[in-house]
Amino acid sequence: MQRVILMMCALLIPGGIARAQTMDGGLKIGYINSSAIVAGSSAALAAQEQFQREMVPLESELQAMEAEIGDLMNRYQAQQVTLSPDVRRNRQQEIVQQQQQYQARMGQIEAEAATRQAELVAPIMERINAIIQEIRSEGSYTFIFDVSAGGLIAADEGLDLTDDVIQRLAQGG
Repeated sequence: MQRVILMMCALLIPGGIARAQTMDGGLKIGYINSSAIVAGSSAALAAQEQFQREMVPLESELQAMEAEIGDLMNRYQAQQVTLSPDVRRNRQQEIVQQQQQYQARMGQIEAEAATRQAELVAPIMERINAIIQEIRSEGSYTFIFDVSAGGLIAADEGLDLTDDVIQRLAQGG
């Protein structure tokens, strides 16, 4: 779950922020660590908890389906020697059909989960992006990179603006 939020964060936060470093030609660069920002956000943690609560009934549904398939398979294996070829074939088809229904439902649940998580995370990400844009504008940054996105291999720690974003996020502003 946390990995999904972090992946969404990496996708939604434009570039990272770092402390000011002016390059030749007036280029000012900074970076952030979006993973640390999300981890430090009470709103993101609350969204994650809400998402997990909403997923409990869906996970239970899948577990019930798994148990039903397991029961069918156990009964079939225990009885297959004594079953006629037609009954054996029907039981095998029933098991395959149940497995297909399970796979289809799992796909639906994964799609529903992704949509719901995006709905919960979107307002948080919009706020984080707004804060990053404020810092970029106020600090006259040309570029802000995100070390969580993996594009930044090495950087001066003095360019890290992560704490600035976390502080503003905590202050609601």
